[in-house]
Amino acid sequence: MKKKYLLLLLVLIIICLIVYFVFNHISITKNNSYMDYTPAEEISENQSRQTTVLLYFLNPKTNQLKSEGKILNTNELLKNPYKLIVEKLIEGPFDENLQKVFPKNTKIIDANLSNDCVILNFSEEILNYKDDTQKFNIINSLLNTLTQFNEVNAIKILVNNEANDKISQEYISILENPWKIHWQTR
Repeated sequence: MKKKYLLLLLVLIIICLIVYFVFNHISITKNNSYMDYTPAEEISENQSRQTTVLLYFLNPKTNQLKSEGKILNTNELLKNPYKLIVEKLIEGPFDENLQKVFPKNTKIIDANLSNDCVILNFSEEILNYKDDTQKFNIINSLLNTLTQFNEVNAIKILVNNEANDKISQEYISILENPWKIHWQTR
């Protein structure tokens, strides 16, 4: 029994010596200094108020709509987002390989949301489309662009605040294929 106590005492002394040696001979340095991160470019207040919206324009090579991202000021979007986005569609794309779908001199007079439908009021120049293909591209460009908003599922087109038999119907998006939005009239 005495040998057990001696062996235990010896092990404890060895552990104490190791701990003493570690604390006195190995110095652990703490780095209390810090470094500031300096970005390559400061983010301006104007940049923090921007968002990207997809607008759909015609690719004349494929005769299909293709999206183009545009950076918009969120403060401007808050006023009337639907009208602003349609104005950007009418202005046309930055990409020179894409074309706008709207006839020349078309203007958006107003745009309002009613239930899940954006009612778009255009000038009479929207009726100057050359054929049904251009009409189809106008409608799909508007649907694809405006249905990015969760609250929008349909559009209704008016001409000078009145219905017009050539284009003034309510169009809804149908997501049969998630890569392409189709439309039908209500």
